[in-house]
Amino acid sequence: MSRPKGGVVALTRALAVDHAADGIRVNCVCPGATLTPLLQESIDSALDPEARRRLLDGTMLMRRVGRPEEIANVIRFLASSEASFMTGAIVPVDGGATAA
Repeated sequence: MSRPKGGVVALTRALAVDHAADGIRVNCVCPGATLTPLLQESIDSALDPEARRRLLDGTMLMRRVGRPEEIANVIRFLASSEASFMTGAIVPVDGGATAA
């Protein structure tokens, strides 16, 4: 299970406090296992790639790894005016790993 790094969380919150009056929002996205080319390469290089993928998926609360676009969608939201009242937020995008 992956947890957000304490230093990143503290930095995010400190910067949010320091720059809110300047109209600058600071939030943190904490992605979980994501099917990037590096992870796909790791799966493909296993002796049994299908078994490796099933094992990896089975460790996730949602029973699958994330897709890069799912992480990007959260980042796009945080950068948009829809999130204009959010600052200092730590947003896990990890398929529920931090909840488990």
